[in-house]
Amino acid sequence: MIFALLIAAGALFWAWRRGRLQTGDGLALLVGAIALELALKGRVALAGGLAAALGGWWLLMRRRPVRRAGKATPRMPAETARTLLGVTDDADDAAIRAAHRRLIARVHPDSGGSPALAAQVNAARDTLLAELNRDRRQAS
Repeated sequence: MIFALLIAAGALFWAWRRGRLQTGDGLALLVGAIALELALKGRVALAGGLAAALGGWWLLMRRRPVRRAGKATPRMPAETARTLLGVTDDADDAAIRAAHRRLIARVHPDSGGSPALAAQVNAARDTLLAELNRDRRQAS
């Protein structure tokens, strides 16, 4: 059992340092480590049942959208978003996405830009698309 706990603790620490933890990952790692420990002790049937349950649970959890703390898109006023992207008040989805694509190509960190600028451009796109969708829902 100590072996299982050490494996789970090491995997949790590794995932935490890389920022890849999601809800329930700690429990999943612990159950997986216990299943491994049981398999090593010769209790293969019980270990197989735990592993199958863990696999089903993991597949179910991975279908949910990932929401990480601190990674939320910052809000900005729609007028600021329009100015940043260079679109008019009556811009549609295609115009907003085209303006975003042109601008993000210049400010993306892979192109020599900064992560902060890329985040602002993405926030502008998200703000305008959300406003457009909200207007469509209200019109219908």
